[in-house]
Amino acid sequence: MNIIKIHDRLFEPFILNDQIQKRVKLIAEEISKEYEYKNPLFLAVLNGAFMLAADLLREIQFQSEISFVKISSYQGTKSTDSIKELIGFTESLTDRDVIIIEDIVDTGLSMKHILEQVHAHKPASVKVATLLLKKAALKHPVQTDYIGFEIENKFVVGYGLDYDGVGRNLPHIYVERSA
Repeated sequence: MNIIKIHDRLFEPFILNDQIQKRVKLIAEEISKEYEYKNPLFLAVLNGAFMLAADLLREIQFQSEISFVKISSYQGTKSTDSIKELIGFTESLTDRDVIIIEDIVDTGLSMKHILEQVHAHKPASVKVATLLLKKAALKHPVQTDYIGFEIENKFVVGYGLDYDGVGRNLPHIYVERSA
């Protein structure tokens, strides 16, 4: 695997797809044990969580449903500190067990917004599954129940994560190369 260029920045391999798939499988096993006799609604956050959601649900061993929400809080490599909601909830969340699937929790702003929206619908329970957690970047601490990897506060792309719309299709996660 080589260094790649996206727009004006260079990225190097960081987390390989086989490592990602092992973590996804472990998270799916944990969720499957907890929700074996329930019918949770998985709520995937677009666009970034689409790959994680697909891989995770293929590993889930029980009846479940999935829906999608779409918000935006990034421009380029930085959080804008504001949320733009593009697609909202289409299913009833009332009295449902909800598992939010997110690609990355960094500042926590997006997840805080989503959690507020979900809780307003009075679900039975809410849990958060995220592939990546940047604890050092958190400005709005949020509960994350299933975590793939804790990473440093560095910009990453691939496996659903993008840089201005590019890089989501990469099977591995790449980190911006230090100068």
